[in-house]
Amino acid sequence: MDLLNIREKMLKNVLGRLILRLASFLYQSAVKINLFAYRQKWLKTLAVNTRVVCIGNIAAGGTGKTTAVMLGARELAKRGVRVSVVSRGYKRSAKKSGVAVLFDKELDNWLETGDEPYMMSQLLAEDKIPVLVSANRYSAANEALKQFKSQIILLDDGFQHHKLNRDANIVLLNAANPFSSGALLPYGMLREPLCALKRANLIVITHSNLVSARDIEDIKDKIRLVNDEIEILTAIHKLDYFFDLTSREKIGLDKINGAAAVFSAIGDPQSFENTLKRLGLDLKQVWRFSDHASYSIENIRDFVSMRGDLPLITTFKDAVKLPEGWRDIIKNGLYILAVNMEIQNGELDKFLDVLYPNLSKKKSVI
Repeated sequence: MDLLNIREKMLKNVLGRLILRLASFLYQSAVKINLFAYRQKWLKTLAVNTRVVCIGNIAAGGTGKTTAVMLGARELAKRGVRVSVVSRGYKRSAKKSGVAVLFDKELDNWLETGDEPYMMSQLLAEDKIPVLVSANRYSAANEALKQFKSQIILLDDGFQHHKLNRDANIVLLNAANPFSSGALLPYGMLREPLCALKRANLIVITHSNLVSARDIEDIKDKIRLVNDEIEILTAIHKLDYFFDLTSREKIGLDKINGAAAVFSAIGDPQSFENTLKRLGLDLKQVWRFSDHASYSIENIRDFVSMRGDLPLITTFKDAVKLPEGWRDIIKNGLYILAVNMEIQNGELDKFLDVLYPNLSKKKSVI
């Protein structure tokens, strides 16, 4: 049983809730002590000689930070900026250490870097954007500067990481559950109290199309109670196409209809499943695994035996974790739903300006 299921079971009884609340108090105390130590300079913050911008969140899972990082990286690269992405590499194999550099090459195993960095490297390959992975993000940032002369480093999911100095913080909030009832892990899903939003330079409310305009205004009002001068943008996740993993071909969103089966190991599986339902799909079989979980051959056999003739749909993040030999079992009908982030109301330039100020005024940044 994974930790998410254990937490859900504990929330259903009084003793379990009491234990989780106590754990949340201890977790919050540790977060505050850690931040205080950096503010007092008892712990040292290190800087690299280039611009660093963090794209992160204050709630665990489901905000869309990976798509936000890729949006920023691609848009900057299109404008001639040398950009690199640095990630911790969550769930990276414990045997791997040092800085892993993903650029113009395939790795044999996603465990060498972690699932999300591996996925990003595949999707950013055509844009020639390197992804560097290390638990020591200062070392990774230095390597990006050394190897690629990066003019900006996008720090993926590092809002709670204080060792590497950054020039700006962009924080994402999921419109469907932005504040997780104000409770910290593990009772709630917040990584930090809401006062952490004071450190943000820009807030992006993602999945904004999933709630009403009134809900969006309520979220903005609550944000401004903490940070009344912050710029707040809204974004949606725009559906792009299905990718057939067996034939390696892109197909239109209208080419898959009727009933389907779906599996995922992501932070917000409900949002992914709801997206498929809005496409008109009837999800007859649904498999959910804990965030970042890997798949076994037994899992693949289960998918095939239980789906019948239904198309099987998953995410890019999950596709990179399919075990060796999966093609011998799934002969056809396995699809990835490709999704991109889109900043709403024509405000992409505001997003880019926080990433790289005065970008539109520069004739050339190379």
